[in-house]
Amino acid sequence: MPTDARSASAIAAANSGTGAMRTRFDTAALEQWMASHVAGFDGPLRVDQFNGGQSNPTYRLTTPSACYVLRRKPAGTVLKGAHDVLREAQVQQALAQTGVPVARILAICAEETIIGSVFYVMELVEGRIFWDASLADLPSATRAPYYDEMNRVIAALHRLDPVAVGLGTFGRPGSYFARQIGRWSQQYQADTLAGRDAAMDALVAWLPGAIPADDETRIVHGDFRIDNLIFHPTEPRILAVLDWELSTLGHPLADFAYHAMLYTMPPDIVAGLGGADPVALGLPSQDAYIAAYCARTGRNGIPDWNFYLAFNYFRLAAIFHGIKGRVLRGTASNADAAERAKAFPRLARLAHALL
Repeated sequence: MPTDARSASAIAAANSGTGAMRTRFDTAALEQWMASHVAGFDGPLRVDQFNGGQSNPTYRLTTPSACYVLRRKPAGTVLKGAHDVLREAQVQQALAQTGVPVARILAICAEETIIGSVFYVMELVEGRIFWDASLADLPSATRAPYYDEMNRVIAALHRLDPVAVGLGTFGRPGSYFARQIGRWSQQYQADTLAGRDAAMDALVAWLPGAIPADDETRIVHGDFRIDNLIFHPTEPRILAVLDWELSTLGHPLADFAYHAMLYTMPPDIVAGLGGADPVALGLPSQDAYIAAYCARTGRNGIPDWNFYLAFNYFRLAAIFHGIKGRVLRGTASNADAAERAKAFPRLARLAHALL
């Protein structure tokens, strides 16, 4: 159910921050649409835009009795296949009855005439978001269970049978790395306004020939980071996994390695522990974290770990390259997009160093 407006708004604002609408639309038209499509909706409606969300603009919708969240496709021209918010809604609807915690989807609008793009509305989940991967706000003795909970949830996602949960056609089975490398290489090369980078060009050339021989297909989140998780306000328990834009059928080790990049990721780029000793912080070591995931998913280990990391740094670099392009075009939806765009060459170098 939608949460109480005052408590939910306070928690959401503390976690992500909201402000004036940067990507504007006709709020009266949205209010009229919600009255017809969202059960129990009763205006008047206030709309604030979350500061988070580099790709798809995200809004807090507040009424006198309830709060909601709206995710929409960004305004302006976007690259083919990008920003598909309807896929986000589809995967969250499918996972709602599984052990993977997601926010409940309340309504979907596939028409662009209401607010200028397709969008969906979901419940606002009360809880806590950690923007610092070291969990500095928590006593060190209490931090490890939060990491174990992240490990549990991503392993639970990768254990799901896509067909059994109605996502058998959510993507193409097999050859995930070849397709992803091709996709992100193409998007990188197509965005000529954002420019080229020598390290990135080297990765585009090297990665296709370094793909491991093993092949698996599972549901992958695509952006499973600590700051895309809503935890219980006081317990090490995940209430919802957010931001399913990049989800598809893919290789689970690509998804897990992306998540485990937090151990080497510079914290000024995205939430990471780069340069810190996790054990001294009361957190599991990288080796222990990998071993826990392997135990939960029935693996003996993860050969070719450096390839999986290099692939993911490359993929994230391509995403930041896209952010750079949107900044230059003036269509970036996030207030911090310009700073994110500056990190693109650093990510490309981190990926190149793993070759």
